[in-house]
Amino acid sequence: MQPHRLSRADARRLAVRAQLLDARRPALVAEVIDELTVLNIDPTNAIAPSEDHILWSRLGSGYDHAQLQQAVETDRSAFEYDGMYRAIADLALYQAQQRQPLKYRESRDWLAANAAFRSDVLARLREEGPLRTGDIADTASESWASSGWTNNRNVTQLLELLHRLGDVAICARTGRERWWDLAERVLPVELPEIDFESATRQRNLRRLQSLGIARAKQTQVPLERMDVGDVGEPAVVDGVPGEWRVDPVGLDEASVPFNGRTALLSPFDRLIFDRARAEALFDFEYVLEMYKPAASRRWGYFALPILHGDKLIGKLDAKADRKAGVLRVFAVHADGDWPPATHAHVRSEIQALADWLELELVDAEE
Repeated sequence: MQPHRLSRADARRLAVRAQLLDARRPALVAEVIDELTVLNIDPTNAIAPSEDHILWSRLGSGYDHAQLQQAVETDRSAFEYDGMYRAIADLALYQAQQRQPLKYRESRDWLAANAAFRSDVLARLREEGPLRTGDIADTASESWASSGWTNNRNVTQLLELLHRLGDVAICARTGRERWWDLAERVLPVELPEIDFESATRQRNLRRLQSLGIARAKQTQVPLERMDVGDVGEPAVVDGVPGEWRVDPVGLDEASVPFNGRTALLSPFDRLIFDRARAEALFDFEYVLEMYKPAASRRWGYFALPILHGDKLIGKLDAKADRKAGVLRVFAVHADGDWPPATHAHVRSEIQALADWLELELVDAEE
């Protein structure tokens, strides 16, 4: 079929609507996770953990972390897998991946060399689970060797591998600490078995629905892909090289007038996580600078992208100082000139962030 021809505004609005960042707000945590398909888990607490920040930016001031806990630990409407919360409706798609061999040979070889260790851990979980990582004895006959943080952390590494294979699951968290149990006691059983190729295509379709517009193929980003293969329909965007894939349902909704709002986004938000896509569609340059020396930062340690309507218009440099009970705003970096109404909307959203965090707003710019 001939590609759809979209303006940049059309493309941006597809993306914003798909990510639940227009004026219509969802009501439930489960609804957000189902629509977004993934919810990034990151403990960085300069403002709030990313999972909480992303949910607040969709649900608004009524969101509380206990709602996420209930969805994951009690209602089981979402589950944790590979660094993300995911919709339970997609579980069978991930089980198709779990039936595949581990990707790296060193992981397969290490697991085979520690068959007794694997049996010990599964038996311990069966008898006493759920358990925290530190509750499980290290009986490895061969230690895991790496140059990173997992070096010689055998229990952690084994649980991660068994998680990828679908033998164990994370059933709860206490703070950042994970509780493990047998997958069969945490997740639904007797789901239909989907072959890997079909599951991959369905995941691509779900991903496109959550993004609105995406590349068919691109360089892989960390954690969760942002490309979608050949699902959806082809499109070109005025002034942007190359072809895109678009969600036809999202295109149908484009006939409805767009109503936007102002939002302060987590640096791990899917709207901006693919920096190349954000620059192509939103003309928005962004880098998370927490790993840069202070003198080299342009926008701040943990600057928050600012969405206004269908445009990304700047960055907020702020930090939640919980000991002092304040949200410190160091700078608001505007990309271009803002009219007074935009300044007012952004200021209102900063105050809403402080109120949600239950912190006093302290603005260094005043």
